[in-house]
Amino acid sequence: MSLVGEHDALGLAELVRSGEVSARELLDQAVASIEATNPSLNAVVAVFEDEARRAIDRGLPPGPFHGVPFAIKDLWANVAGWTTTNGSRLFASGPPSAKDSEVIRRYRQAGLVLVAKTNTPELGLSPSTEPALFGATHNPWDLAMTPGGSSGGAAAAVSSGIFAMAHASDGGGSIRIPASCCGLFGLKPTRGRISVGPDRGEGWNGMSTQHVVTRSVRDSAAMLDASAGPLAGDPYWAPPGSTSYRADARTEPARLRIGLITESPTGVPVEPECRQAAEATARRCGQLGHEIVHLSWPAITDDFVTARSAIVPVQIAVTVDDFLAKTGRTLGPDDLEPMTRMLVDHARSTPATTYVAAVQAMHRLGRTMGLLFEDIDALVTPTMAAPPGPLGALGADDMDRFIQTSGSMTAFTYLVNLTGQPAMTVPLDRSPSGLPIGSQVIGRFGDEATLFQLAGQLERAHPWFARSVSSPAP
Repeated sequence: MSLVGEHDALGLAELVRSGEVSARELLDQAVASIEATNPSLNAVVAVFEDEARRAIDRGLPPGPFHGVPFAIKDLWANVAGWTTTNGSRLFASGPPSAKDSEVIRRYRQAGLVLVAKTNTPELGLSPSTEPALFGATHNPWDLAMTPGGSSGGAAAAVSSGIFAMAHASDGGGSIRIPASCCGLFGLKPTRGRISVGPDRGEGWNGMSTQHVVTRSVRDSAAMLDASAGPLAGDPYWAPPGSTSYRADARTEPARLRIGLITESPTGVPVEPECRQAAEATARRCGQLGHEIVHLSWPAITDDFVTARSAIVPVQIAVTVDDFLAKTGRTLGPDDLEPMTRMLVDHARSTPATTYVAAVQAMHRLGRTMGLLFEDIDALVTPTMAAPPGPLGALGADDMDRFIQTSGSMTAFTYLVNLTGQPAMTVPLDRSPSGLPIGSQVIGRFGDEATLFQLAGQLERAHPWFARSVSSPAP
C-alpha cells in the first residue's frame, strides 16, 4: 500500500518536513496510483504531472500541506492554464483559465501540489457522476454502484487511495453525498465561509460552496483554516469563525443537545439501513454524554418546493448564456446533455417574479431552521434516504425518473444548502452488502467549530481511518 493508505494529508506533509519522503516521491506515488487505479474508476479526468513537477522545483510554500499531491474538482474552480470543463461538452470547448480562483491560490499557499482534475456531472447538476463528456465514475467499494455526485470523482479518488484528500464542492449535497457513498468524511461549510471569487460573486445564490473530501477530520479542519475567509469585494461574508478549526477537531465538546430526525423533509421514503445508521450515530453521541432529543421537521414543505423550483435552473441558464456570449458561440444540439438542456429551456421561460419568490422562500427556510436551532446545538439525520444505487439509475433524458431517483439522494442534504448552514457526513456505518452509509450532522449557521469538535470526538471513539480506503472491486 502507498503512503496515502497509511497517512492522512497532514501526516504526509509531516513526512516531507521531516525528510522521510520528498514531495517529488509523493508525486511519483500519486501518478503511479492514477495509472494503476483510474482505468477502473474513471475518477481522474486530467493529469498535469509536468506542471506539478515544475511547482515542486520552484519551491513550495511552507504551509500545513507542504508537498502533498492534490486534485481539483473540474467544476467552477479555475486553475490558471487549465480548462474548466464543468463536466460539459460545451464548456470543454472554452479556453484555459487565465488565472487561479481565490480558493486555488489559497490551496497553493497551503503547500499543496496541484496535479489532477476529477470527474463531475455536467454543471454539477446530478447526485451521480456520469457526464457524457468523460463517462461515469465508479464507486471503489462496488464498481457497479454510483460514487455519488457531484464530487464523485473526488470521493472515488480519495476512497481508492489515489489522493489523501481532494477538492470538492456542494450545491445540493455534492460533498456529503459522495463522501457518504464512498466512506469518507465530508463537511459543507457555512454559506460565505469560503470565497468563490474573483470570477463569481456567489454560487447558486449562496447554495453552493467549496471544500474537500477527506479520510480524517483533522485534514478537513486544517484545510478550512487554510481556505476560509472573504476576498475583497465579496457580496457577503460568513460570521467570524473559529481561530483554529484544527484545534477544534482535537477539543472535547461540552455536553451538547442534539436533535434526531429520520423522516425526510420532502416526504421521500427512507430506507431502513439509512434510518438505522442515523439512529446509531445519535446513540453513539448519547454514549459520549450528549443529550439526544427526537424531533420533527418544522413546517417547511411549501417553501422548500418553491425554493427548488427556480434558483438552480435560472442560475444554470445564465451561466450557459454568459459562456455563449463570451465565446461568440451558438448552442448546438449536442453541446448540453438532455437533462441540462431541459433545465435551461425551463429557466428561460421562468418569470422573474418566480425567481424572486424562490429566493425569498430560501430566506424563509433559513429563518425557520434558525429558530429550530435555538433549542439544539446540532441535528443528526441520514445523509441519504437510500444506500448508493447502481450507475445509470437516474436516467439521462427522463425528467420524472431523474427527479424521483435523485430525490432519495438529496432528500436530507439539499435543505441545508438552501439554509446555508454547515453540515457534515460521518462514515460510521455499512449497508448489509458492505457499502458505506454516512450520517449527516447539521450545525447552527456559522458554527463549524461545534461540528469539528463532535466529529473529532466520534472519530476518536469509533475510528474509521483504517477502513476508509477500498481497492476497486471487480
